[in-house]
Amino acid sequence: MFSDQDLIWMQRALALAKESANRQEVPVGAVLVLDEKIIAEGRNCPISTCDPSAHAEMVALRQGAKNINNYRLVNSTLYVTLEPCVMCVGALIHARIKRVVFGAADPKAGAVTSVFQLGAAHQFNHRIVYEGGLLAQQCGQVLSDFFKAKRA
Repeated sequence: MFSDQDLIWMQRALALAKESANRQEVPVGAVLVLDEKIIAEGRNCPISTCDPSAHAEMVALRQGAKNINNYRLVNSTLYVTLEPCVMCVGALIHARIKRVVFGAADPKAGAVTSVFQLGAAHQFNHRIVYEGGLLAQQCGQVLSDFFKAKRA
């Protein structure tokens, strides 16, 4: 199911998530890959940027589009430590992302498989291949540890 390369990209996304936690942001990281090269990275930063749309996925999409000078990110793969939300799935569809690999499921706001199944919605004119569960335990643990520390 997942390749060795998938694992490498997700490990990088996990490192970005940990950077977010160190900056007191919800720890989510994302890596955007095209032609086996990272074209963009993102980490959650809505608090520090005062931008509710500054999710890791959105940051990576914006950076990737600028880096290739095209708002269509055709044939790219996004690796993200947490299942994308409704906003992020919408942006992924509009960007024409080919594939999304996520770590932990999000039972509260996940829009791929958990709460909504937008990836399977036939109403959209673009389909994204979704695969979840890569390093799920590690990705989920970073989130659990972060919120446990916040409550302490």
